[in-house]
Amino acid sequence: MSAIPLLVCDDSTMARKQLIRALPTSWPFRITQATNGLEGLQAIRQGHGQIVLLDLTMPELDGFGVLAGLRKEGLHAEVIVVSGDVQDEAVRRAKALGAKAFIKKPADPLQLAQALNALGVEVPLAPAPQTAAMILSDMPSISFRDAFREIANVAMGRAAELLARVLGVFIKLPIPNVSILEVGELHMALADAQRGERLSAICQGYIGGGVAGEALLIFHDAEIDDVAKLLNTHLDESAKLEMLLDLASIIIGACLNGLSEQLNITLSQSHPLILGQHCPIEDLIRINQRRWKRTLAVEISYALEDLDIHFDLMLLFTEDSVPRLREKLDFLIND
Repeated sequence: MSAIPLLVCDDSTMARKQLIRALPTSWPFRITQATNGLEGLQAIRQGHGQIVLLDLTMPELDGFGVLAGLRKEGLHAEVIVVSGDVQDEAVRRAKALGAKAFIKKPADPLQLAQALNALGVEVPLAPAPQTAAMILSDMPSISFRDAFREIANVAMGRAAELLARVLGVFIKLPIPNVSILEVGELHMALADAQRGERLSAICQGYIGGGVAGEALLIFHDAEIDDVAKLLNTHLDESAKLEMLLDLASIIIGACLNGLSEQLNITLSQSHPLILGQHCPIEDLIRINQRRWKRTLAVEISYALEDLDIHFDLMLLFTEDSVPRLREKLDFLIND
């Protein structure tokens, strides 16, 4: 009997490496990789995906789109979703579209083995023509940006899961943007987030394990009343302010905790502060430009499905934090 065709479909090189490394060595796989949903569907059409390990948040075509495409085209594949989007609704939708199991990132090898065993796939006795070690040795090197984007993706998903529970909605997740920004570039990034609107923003500092920075959560004033209605909150100014601080605590806290767990560091968080309320972006920059200067920035925009509401989160790490983050990521990549 020949080896089992297994497809790993994820846009992150680091995520694919982690998954391949987590596969049980007793299973003879023939491993194919895809970096987005369109590539993944094509690989399945070509017979490379009897079993598919599928991410949900990808460019070109996301995991939900892949599952829907399999059903539409009548393609057979045993799909295990491995995702950072761990909202209850994401799990429900994936399984409704045919996924056999759902594992949160980063995948635990024991959970992955259990999910594979539950598929009922007959395991060939013949040795595999290639091993996971061979695949890993041929993979391209993982850049700092790719690695950090992947751990940010996992942390972002945990925050979304909490936010979805609080608001009773489904959160549409983006692919996090990771970049090194000078203060002028940060100005442009924040100006783009503003889109001509007035903003309220919450800032919360964090420090620990040689890492420090500030989280900036931006609310668009035009949407705050809509959020208040979701929470059945009275619309006076003090209640709105309390609501924003509560939401900031949920989103920022969950993101930082997710990063802390993956990097194995402890980040202490300061009390959230109102950075600007009902003010234009220029005021936020003017007040804080001396603190931000050059920074490692993670940009995430949470959007609420079927509602014109989104929150822009920026994690701004100090330039001095980057060497320590590189050290921690290198350990994760090569562990």
